[in-house]
Amino acid sequence: MALKFYNTLTREKEIFAPLNPPEVTFYSCGPTVYNYPHIGNYRAYIFADILKRVLQYDGYQVRHIMNLTDIDDKTIRESQKEGKTLKEFTEFYTEEFLKDIKALNILTPTKFTKATDYIDEMVKIIKKLLGNGIAYKSPDDSVYFDIKKFPNYGKLSRLVLEEQKENASGRIKTDEYDKENAQDFALWKAWDINDGDVFWETDLGKGRPGWHIECSAMSMKNLGEEIDLHTGGVDNIFPHHENEIAQSEGSTGKHFVRYWMHNEWVLVDQKKMAKSSDNFYTLRDLLGKDIDPLAYRFWLLMANYRTRVNFVWEALEGAETALKRLYGLYLELGPEVGQIHEEYRRKFKEFIEDDLDTPRALSLLWDVFKDENMSNADKKATILDFDKVLGLDFENLKEEIVPEEVLDLVKEREAARADKDFTKSDELRKEINSLGYEIKDTSVGQKVTRI
Repeated sequence: MALKFYNTLTREKEIFAPLNPPEVTFYSCGPTVYNYPHIGNYRAYIFADILKRVLQYDGYQVRHIMNLTDIDDKTIRESQKEGKTLKEFTEFYTEEFLKDIKALNILTPTKFTKATDYIDEMVKIIKKLLGNGIAYKSPDDSVYFDIKKFPNYGKLSRLVLEEQKENASGRIKTDEYDKENAQDFALWKAWDINDGDVFWETDLGKGRPGWHIECSAMSMKNLGEEIDLHTGGVDNIFPHHENEIAQSEGSTGKHFVRYWMHNEWVLVDQKKMAKSSDNFYTLRDLLGKDIDPLAYRFWLLMANYRTRVNFVWEALEGAETALKRLYGLYLELGPEVGQIHEEYRRKFKEFIEDDLDTPRALSLLWDVFKDENMSNADKKATILDFDKVLGLDFENLKEEIVPEEVLDLVKEREAARADKDFTKSDELRKEINSLGYEIKDTSVGQKVTRI
């Protein structure tokens, strides 16, 4: 089966055909490092990780760039509130982000790019746009993109400029805005007092870049003027990705991205999770409830990336219980690794190559565990093969060392059961549970696992 992805640009599933196989050039929008990302943000990074893993599983060599936005309105505002330099402030949240993606078993990109390292590249693109007559300087020496000069503006988001309330008139200097404001956007912001000591002296004057130009500069510098894949959340489609297309294609005259892919929102109480709404959770909230971050990854994989999901703690706890069950079953398979079951592998490829159908892939994973006609060794090989895509970290699972205190209670319970003292047996089970372990009676004896 051919690899197919849903392309936001065409609103259709398309067969994936990169520009220069077996290489794939892939850019994904990373975090703005002004706070801890919330778990809704992490859906975009987990989705991008699954996509990359599928490409690698199919034999492609993926050159993956993820940006770190360390200069924009929010980073300046919040660093000033904390009385820290921009660099000091953003480096702290960058390190926290790197810890989080490790906890979620997200593969490290080929390169992380910080916006502040690409000011020269941004200036070059802006000067091209000025030369092409698509950008202009305002009276305060800021530079804006003239959306009326780019005929295809709106092709990704399907906006019709004439239907916008502002009728595409006026300028907007803030980095983020909604669909009611399809206006000329800032490429370069002339310095003002609110920027404090954050500015660069360039051919464009004293100032700093707008948010949108940053991704164009970082992607084109590292991946070329035309790239295969670009990902992000659906909230990036407009204005961010729409503006990326306009300024990139306006400067080069080339088609910027072949396949645009976007994940849907994580909702809370059926509303978008967002810091501005104060209805968000971070990985620290999960850890505070002793929930493994991989349980969140597992929960997301239970739905297609283009489906909105509503976050509730009970659902996440249920996902963690199911994942622990899988881990327990895996450890029971023993140490030997056999051969990958080719029919299961064929089905798995069929599912993941159909626009990353992780729900069906997970269902197939359960089928492998339950298949009585497969040896444990072959099951293990097949599961490890699937996990190259799923990223649930089966490879690094180890039998947990159960504390002596718990083992003593287990022995005592075994003796009580032998004496048919089931009242005492139940009391000992509860005591074992209170210490964070559960006990199961199997045909080969008692098995103890962490709750």
